[in-house]
Amino acid sequence: MIRALAITVSNRAAAGIYEDRSGPVLVELLRTAGCDVVDGPLVIPDGDAVEQVLRDSVTAGYDVAVTTGGTGLTPGDMTPEMTRRVLDREIPGIAESLRAAGAAAGVPSAILSRGVAGIATRTLIVNLPGSSGGVRDGMNVLRPIIVHAVDQIRGGDHVRADAVAQAQSAGPSPETGADTDTGETAEIP
Repeated sequence: MIRALAITVSNRAAAGIYEDRSGPVLVELLRTAGCDVVDGPLVIPDGDAVEQVLRDSVTAGYDVAVTTGGTGLTPGDMTPEMTRRVLDREIPGIAESLRAAGAAAGVPSAILSRGVAGIATRTLIVNLPGSSGGVRDGMNVLRPIIVHAVDQIRGGDHVRADAVAQAQSAGPSPETGADTDTGETAEIP
C-alpha cells in the first residue's frame, strides 16, 4: 500500500483569496499513479509552513509527499529551499525530467521551475509547479516511476529486464503456479 499526501503551496489560496485548483488535480492523479491512500490537498502558505508540513509527512510515515506551487522565481517562492531543509538525498533526475517534460509539452517557462525532488527518511518528496497544467505534466513524468521509486526506497531490488523476459517465456512459476504472462494461477499437483 502506498500512502501519499498532496500539498498546495499558495499564499493567496491559503488566505482564501482564491480557490485551490491544482491540489484537487494532484490528488486525483496520485490515485491513478498507484497511490492507494491520498490525503489532502492541504493548502498552506509558502515559507516555514512548507518545511513543517513536509517534516510532519515524514513523521506520519507517508510514502510520497508532493507539493504544487512555490517553485517559481518571485521573492515569495521558497518551496525548493524549504524542501531542501527536509531532504536527506536529492533525486535530480526527477526534477530535471519534470522541467524537460513541461518544455516538451510546449511550455517554455517550465525550465524556470526551481522544484526539487528527493528522499527524507523513507518518504519521496517532489515539488511540482502551481498550475493544474504543470501538475498534469509533472504527474505524466511521475506516474510510470512512482511505484518503483517507493519500492526502491523501501529496500526493493531492481528487476532486471532479462530476468523478466526469461520468466515470461517460462510459463507458470513452479513455486506459485502463477503464469507470468497472465497472472493466473494453475493447479500444482
